[in-house]
Amino acid sequence: MNRSIGIVAAFAFPLTALAASATPEYGFNVKPSFLGEISFRSVDGVADDLLTAGLGRSGIQSATVPTVSAVPTAAELRRLAIYSNYRALVDTTSAGGFGSLFGPLISVDAGGHVSRPGDGRIAGTEYLAYAIDAADDTVVTLMVQVPAHFNPKAPCIVTGTSSGSRGIYGAIGTSGEWGLQKGCAVAYTDKGSGNGMHDLATNTVGLIDGTRVDAANAGEESHFTADLSESERVAFLAAWPHRVAVKHAHSGANPEARWGRNTLDAVRFAFYVLNETYGRKTPRGVVRTIVPANTIVIASSVSNGGGAALAAAEQDDDRLIDGVAVGEPQIQLRENDEVRVTRGSQVRRGAGRPLYDYTTMANLLQPCAVLSPRAAGSPGAGFIPVPLAANRCEALVAAGLITGSTPVEQGDSALDALLAYGWEPESTPLAASHYAFAVPPITLTYANAYGRFGVEDRACDFSYAATDATGVPVAWPAASAATSFGTGNGIPPAAGLQIINDASVGGPRRDGASVSPSTGKLDFNVDGALCLRELWTGASADARQVHESVDALRVAGQLHGKPAIIVHGRADALVPVGFSSRPYLAMNSLADHGRSRLRYIEVTNAQHFDAFIGTATLPGYDTRFVPLHVYFREALDLMYRHLTEHSPLPPSQVVRTTPRTGTPGAAAPITAANVPSISMNPTPRDRIRVRGGEVFVPD
Repeated sequence: MNRSIGIVAAFAFPLTALAASATPEYGFNVKPSFLGEISFRSVDGVADDLLTAGLGRSGIQSATVPTVSAVPTAAELRRLAIYSNYRALVDTTSAGGFGSLFGPLISVDAGGHVSRPGDGRIAGTEYLAYAIDAADDTVVTLMVQVPAHFNPKAPCIVTGTSSGSRGIYGAIGTSGEWGLQKGCAVAYTDKGSGNGMHDLATNTVGLIDGTRVDAANAGEESHFTADLSESERVAFLAAWPHRVAVKHAHSGANPEARWGRNTLDAVRFAFYVLNETYGRKTPRGVVRTIVPANTIVIASSVSNGGGAALAAAEQDDDRLIDGVAVGEPQIQLRENDEVRVTRGSQVRRGAGRPLYDYTTMANLLQPCAVLSPRAAGSPGAGFIPVPLAANRCEALVAAGLITGSTPVEQGDSALDALLAYGWEPESTPLAASHYAFAVPPITLTYANAYGRFGVEDRACDFSYAATDATGVPVAWPAASAATSFGTGNGIPPAAGLQIINDASVGGPRRDGASVSPSTGKLDFNVDGALCLRELWTGASADARQVHESVDALRVAGQLHGKPAIIVHGRADALVPVGFSSRPYLAMNSLADHGRSRLRYIEVTNAQHFDAFIGTATLPGYDTRFVPLHVYFREALDLMYRHLTEHSPLPPSQVVRTTPRTGTPGAAAPITAANVPSISMNPTPRDRIRVRGGEVFVPD
C-alpha cells in the first residue's frame, strides 16, 4: 500500500542524554530539506516484492510481458518497469547463468525469514520521493528499498544509481539485486533523467509513479514538463506536429554534472527513512541510531550509474561512503598530460576521452566500419543494410575522414580510424549491433543535454516522434504513452518514439529511413552525424556550450583513499576501457598521493551489454562474450568482506575468461569454468601495474 511520511520536527536535545546511550546517536532525525513528499509501499514478498514486483525469477525470465489495464495503475507500471529494466541490464537466460551464477536466488518473507534457494521475491518497504534542485527547479527521483531481513544492528546501504538514462528502477537488476539479497537498504536515483516524456500534442506528462496527467494539472508533481509557454507550445506544434520532449535530452539542466550529488542525496534519504523506522523514539522526536559511523555504505552501479558512484565518492565531504564497487563506469576525467596507459606495445597518453567526443566519432564511423572484412560475421550485421553502409562510407570519403576506392577499402579505413582513436581490437565485432541499437540515440541525447538545448531548438535538425510504417511522424499512440514509464529507457527510440530527421529530403522522416540533403542518398543521415560531431570539433557558440557542460562534470580521480573496485570488459565498445577505467586508475594514483586503494579488474571476452548475450536476434554474442555481471557481483562481495571483515582486496589484474562453446544463438550453458574468480594472487602475466600516473596492462 502507499502512504505518506510527514516531516519530523527537530528540537533541542541535551548532549548528556545523547552521551548516555551505548550506541552512536547523532541528534534528531530531520527530513533533508531537498526532499519532497515521501510515499511508501509495503510488499509481502508473495503478491508483490521489492526485487521482482511479484513476478519471481521465472516471471522475469518469461518472454510474456506483464499485462496492464487500458489506463495503467501505478502498481502495474511499477511491475512493468522492474520487468523491463531487469531484462535490459543482464542476460536473463538460464544458459547464460541467470538463476545459477546470478539473478534472484533467495526469497524473503514479510517476517524477514530467508529461503535459500528461493524464487527472488523479497518482502520489505519501498520509499519514493522527489529531490528538488533549488537552483533550477529540476526534479530528481529518489527511492529507497528496505528488505524485510535488514538488520539494524549491522546496517548496510548500497547505492543503485540508474544506468544509461533509465528511470528509477534502472539499477534493479545490478546493485539492487545484490543489495536486496544481502539484506542491505538500496538507495536509488534516476539522476535527473528517466522516462520524463512530455507529449506536446496532448500536453500530458508523467508523475513520479509513471501515471500520466495533463501538464497543467501536474504542476510541480510533473516528472518533466518542457520549458515552453502555452503559446510557444502551440506554435511549435503547428510547425512540427506530434513532437515529444524527453527529459534527459531537453531539460536544459546538464544533469550529469550533478550525478554524484544525486547519489549522495539518495544515501541521505536512506539514512532518514531507516531512522524513521529503527531510530530511538522519544517524546521529542526520533533520535538517529543508524548513522555513517556504524553503517556500511557501498557506492555501486554500472555504466552511467557506476560513473555516478565514483563521482559521489569523490564529492563525499560528509564521509557517507565507505567503499566503491562499480562496473563499466562511464566517467569523464579532467585533462592530465601526466597520465599514460600502456597495453603491450601500445602507449596512450592523456586522461582518456570525454563521452561526447568518442560517441560522435563512433556515430560517424561505425556504420562504414562494418564493411571491413575484419568485422565479417559480427552479431547484428543484418541490421546495417550494406547499401546504406556503402553510402555512408562514400560520404565519409567525400568529407575527408577516411580513404579507399571500394566499400571494403573504405570499411577498413573506418575501422582503422576507430582503433587509432582508442577502441580496443576486441571490440571490432560490436560495431554493427552498437550502431544499430545504441550509438545514434546516445549521441543525440548528449548533444542536447550538453548543448542545453530545448525541444524547440531541434538540435542538428533532430526531434522525437512516433512514426507510421513509412517513417513519417504521427501522433504518439495513447497506449505507448500510457506505458512509457514501464517500457522506456529515457533515450528514444523507446516507448514507441523514434528519432526524426527533420531535414530529410521530402520532409521529416525516421532517421534511419531519411535521405540526406547533401548526398541525396540513404546513408544513415550523414549530415546529422557531421553536425553532431561539429558540436565537439567546431568553434560555434553551441560547440562552446557543449565543451562548457562537459568541463562541468569532469572528475579528478581523487577517491580520498576510499577502497574501490572497478570491473570492466576489455571488449567494451560503448564505454571503451581506454577512455574511462584505465586512465581513471592512473589519475587516481596521482590524485590520492600514495593513499590509493583502487583496484581495477579488466575482464577478457566481456563487453557493455550483458543483455545482448541472451538476445535471440543477436546470435554470436553468446559464443563470444561472458557476462560482466558475474564480476560486478564478485566485486561487491569482495568489497563487503573488506569493509566488514577486513579481508584484503585483490590486486589489479586481467581476468581471462573462456567463451561458451556451441553455435551462435545456441551456445552451451555457462559454467563456473567459463568465468574464473578474481585472483588474490594473479600471475605476473595477468597483473595490472600502476606507478605514478602510469598504468601497465598486459595483453
